[in-house]
Amino acid sequence: MKILITGAAGFIGFHLSKELAKMNDEIIGLDNINNYYDPQLKLGRLNLLGINANEIKEGKIIESKTLHNFKFIKLNLEQREQLEQLFKEEQFDCIIHLAAQAGVRYSLKDPFSYINSNIVGFMSILEACRKHPVKHLIYASSSSVYGLNKIIPFHENHHTDHPTSLYAATKTSNEMMAHAYSYLFHIPLTGLRFFSVYGPWGRPDMAYFSFAEKIIKQEPIELFNYGKMRRDFTYIDDIVEGIKRIMPYPPTPLASTDNIDHISSASTAKYCIYNIGNNKPVELEEFVSILEHELGQKAIKKLVVAQPEDVLETYADIQEFSAKTGFKPSTSLKDGLKKFVEWYKEYYKV
Repeated sequence: MKILITGAAGFIGFHLSKELAKMNDEIIGLDNINNYYDPQLKLGRLNLLGINANEIKEGKIIESKTLHNFKFIKLNLEQREQLEQLFKEEQFDCIIHLAAQAGVRYSLKDPFSYINSNIVGFMSILEACRKHPVKHLIYASSSSVYGLNKIIPFHENHHTDHPTSLYAATKTSNEMMAHAYSYLFHIPLTGLRFFSVYGPWGRPDMAYFSFAEKIIKQEPIELFNYGKMRRDFTYIDDIVEGIKRIMPYPPTPLASTDNIDHISSASTAKYCIYNIGNNKPVELEEFVSILEHELGQKAIKKLVVAQPEDVLETYADIQEFSAKTGFKPSTSLKDGLKKFVEWYKEYYKV
């Protein structure tokens, strides 16, 4: 297959590109390499994919120096004409859309970047797939869509109409846009709701990353809701494995609407939505304790009240995804944080 991975210089996109490059498929990675966080980290990921930073130019496809089947192009998804030209020339079989403006708290500071990246950017992908049909479009959603939902664990048929952040609202919007395009234009679309992804080469704005930095520097870390938040932390390798497993399964539509409430990942359109998480939520204080152990240093903890945008607990029900793909997360939090700390110390020369 010929596969397009958007957000290829990002955390998940980099790891997925590296893994899929082991196969015989032809891969093109796309990213705009913005400065939401340190671009050098993104360029470092691309370097491991054989892409020389000095050769990157807007709109130019670059071949990897080390991976025979990987190429990269720097492009903004909002550049519709250039994106559609890329689709026309390459004739992709599969799209894995991971590019987005991430971060719950940052959406309070720069809301328009979320509309541009997450809404306008995704619209560009949908339109390109409408004009140049693909066999399967997989896109990243988020556990944040569950918002004020109080039923635990989160199941795909729970309501997602009470978001607590603009970031969550854009991801819910993506799911609605995807369903409409699948229904109207018969695009096979699968959405994956990721749960608290962590690991080496991660995003510096994520809590585990900033916690590690502050613990090493002996600076206080803030534990919201007095450390009683619970998160379904999911190691990056498990996320990549889940994406790989769903790729060969483009959705098939139900014959009628009778079972939609019971088979919530399905639709009369060629559309599915799945949770993908570790299925084992952990309290924030326990998470920090494991991180302290791996770093060999104690944290200076500052227990503070929860913020309005916080979801107090995330917990993925993954039964439907497991039934479809055989997916089972295999990395414990202790093992995952150990691998992250080893990478962090090497990368930052701690």
